[in-house]
Amino acid sequence: MPPESIAIDSEQAPRRSAKQRFIAAARWVLLLLVVAAAVWQFATNWSSVVHTIAALQWHRVVLSFIAVIAGIGFSTLSWQALVDDLGKPIGVGRGAQIFLVGQLGKYLPGSVWAYVLQIELGRRAGLARARVFAGTMFSLAVILVAALIAGALAVPALIRNEPSLSWLPWLYVLLPVALVMLHPKILTALVRIGFRVLRRPQPDHDIRLVVVLRALALALLSYISYGVHLWLLADDFKGLTFDPLLLCIGTMGAAMMAGLVAFFLPSGIGARETVIVAALTGLVGGPQAFAFAAVSRVLFIAADLVTAGGAALLAVVARRRQGDYHGDPGIE
Repeated sequence: MPPESIAIDSEQAPRRSAKQRFIAAARWVLLLLVVAAAVWQFATNWSSVVHTIAALQWHRVVLSFIAVIAGIGFSTLSWQALVDDLGKPIGVGRGAQIFLVGQLGKYLPGSVWAYVLQIELGRRAGLARARVFAGTMFSLAVILVAALIAGALAVPALIRNEPSLSWLPWLYVLLPVALVMLHPKILTALVRIGFRVLRRPQPDHDIRLVVVLRALALALLSYISYGVHLWLLADDFKGLTFDPLLLCIGTMGAAMMAGLVAFFLPSGIGARETVIVAALTGLVGGPQAFAFAAVSRVLFIAADLVTAGGAALLAVVARRRQGDYHGDPGIE
């Protein structure tokens, strides 16, 4: 090797390693910030709901918490169905870590941090940024369609109970657009354009309708689980009747829609609670509705922290058993 080449290599190597160290440090700083934000929200809300939780039947609170975790699990699998279809499957352990740890970014102002963290965690796990970004954007379309479908169960009651929510039906203008975006041919065309712009190797097959339907079904199951979570809290004095269950499923769909619209708020805080209080006031009265909305918020934060921590451990186990992931060429 000529001396000039050795000199060039010796000069470039430190620059590359310095860049890698900076990116790694930035990932850790962002991760610590989002975890701290989630813990802070948990601590802030806990004092206002501890008395309400104490008054509830303990098994209702436990089952409600489990329902939230189930909903988060379905949401994770919905996201992973789309990401896996864009390349070599990543496995549940890696997928859960990327999605769930990344989701903690929503507790910082501006939901964009969740997507940034998911992309960087995916890159660290061996996935191309373009692949994670495409999967996340398609997942948003799936989530929106599922939320609109579920929310339809509660929108009339919400507007009747809270006139300030009369803007909710306008969100259904987005439904035809989101459905078009989920057509496999449209998705495939967008993926190929995006990968070409980012100079990534093209996927070896078109996105399949069965994958889109699977992702949508899993997203709907997540909203049903969230509805069961709210039902177990709010119908505590009603004997767990069926009509409030449908209302609670629709309420959680509409609440998540409101949270997506209020993306500038950390985890849609305030917007989601407004919808829940409006829906539950007719069932339990205003003060109780507010208390249940606060309890729901605390259980969601706790579930996010528990599932993210569990996913991180699961990813470590998966890496030790399966080794590093090498599915997207040109990442090393």
